[in-house]
Amino acid sequence: MEDEPSKILWNLLDITEQDRFIQLAEKTLSDLVPGAAANALSGAKRFGTKETKFTDSQTLYNLVQCLPDLSSFDCNRCLREAITNLSTAFRGKRGGRVLNPSCNVRYEVFAFYHVQAVPAPGPGPKGKGKSSKVIAIVIAVTIASSVVLDVFQAASASEITTVESLQFDFGTIEVATNKFSDDNKIGEGGFGKVYKGALPEGKEVAVKRFSMKSSQGLEEFKNEVLLIAKLQHNNLVRLLGCSIEGEEKLLVYEFMPNKSLDNFIFDSKRRSQLDWKTYYNIISGIARGLLYLHEDSRLKIIHRDLKPSNVLLDHNMVAKISDFGMARIISENQNIANTKRVVGTYGYMAPEYAMEGLFSVKSDVFSFGVILLEIISGKRSSGFYLTEHSQTLLAYAWRLWNEDKVIEFVDNFLMESGSTSEIVKCIHIGLLCVEENPQDRPTMSTVVVMLASESIALPEPKHPAFSVAKFMSTDEISINELSISTIVPK
Repeated sequence: MEDEPSKILWNLLDITEQDRFIQLAEKTLSDLVPGAAANALSGAKRFGTKETKFTDSQTLYNLVQCLPDLSSFDCNRCLREAITNLSTAFRGKRGGRVLNPSCNVRYEVFAFYHVQAVPAPGPGPKGKGKSSKVIAIVIAVTIASSVVLDVFQAASASEITTVESLQFDFGTIEVATNKFSDDNKIGEGGFGKVYKGALPEGKEVAVKRFSMKSSQGLEEFKNEVLLIAKLQHNNLVRLLGCSIEGEEKLLVYEFMPNKSLDNFIFDSKRRSQLDWKTYYNIISGIARGLLYLHEDSRLKIIHRDLKPSNVLLDHNMVAKISDFGMARIISENQNIANTKRVVGTYGYMAPEYAMEGLFSVKSDVFSFGVILLEIISGKRSSGFYLTEHSQTLLAYAWRLWNEDKVIEFVDNFLMESGSTSEIVKCIHIGLLCVEENPQDRPTMSTVVVMLASESIALPEPKHPAFSVAKFMSTDEISINELSISTIVPK
């Protein structure tokens, strides 16, 4: 029997009534030990599972398991030491496991295993030719195995473990959202609906429920789950977990009480509730979030669908980038990638992506520039050319810049609460970000420096890309109340 090296892993989420919870887990796991440690010659399975009720809506799932060639004495000793270690190190989490070379124990509030009867290989007893039945246990994430294989085939074992720890019991989410009632619905789009919910411990969450009919929803679900364990930043929305039951696919996010940025910048009444300092902090927060995705995370990630509706605001109005269903990971030494399936939102897509399917970090920089100009003007880029100006938002900003009338671009309300020089600097940065040639656009690290500095000299902006609309038609798909457009050349 080997009990070293030993590793304890925890679910990322907390549990209520922590003392009662760990006592129940410890007792249930201990009750399973005698059966798992029984003499192998007697036909013992060398594992045990048991489900116990913690609350009306939460079930505690438990597993103990030994290597099959361990003696009964050593199996017993290994399991009980593991249970003691798990209990002693308890951190108030709703799931935990101890991994030893000779045994392991685990508890969760979601079903991470199922037991089924499978035929044993070879002839039946006494040569009668019948297959005897043996009980086999399958330890699995509650995501369907095909999804796990597709998504995690390149991930390390530690990353899979982290994703496993994000699993929610479907019943818990169903209760949290009042069975996905319309009263709890806070959004709806092409991939499904979003509901507000409250977990048993009182934590508010937003639950994205994917449409069972949408194959695109499955792809987005897999893509977001893939990124769960890899992205942690103050300016990114935290994905708390996921759940799947049959064809049901759920993503559980931290709840953002102030909803999304578009609810403020495009609503005349709500827009005036925020001053320039708050908007400036939002702009800086988006920039820092993008910088993390592009350069500071373990991966190089291109969001591909950055827009005001995908920038959520917490109770302190801190900007958090959300919705990574369209995001793509590229290698560190790769600067550009291409795709035959162009997806995104009209008005925010860089021209090289919309026209040729080429995307890079500079594609996100372009989207950021559009958002910055929308915040300052209070106007939507999408559809702006249909207004009395008869041109795109970028073209309008560029004309006023060249005519030295850029103040006319600024929403009057912002002029009352902000510094003129700071606002003009942001317009300048916005124009640099939307330049037609991607190589001329700054990186997000440069943007963050420009925003933070009061004295840095900015280069003169070049001709922006504002003519895409003249050559494109859109096949729009509404996602989360917004337009996701597949661009088709005319």
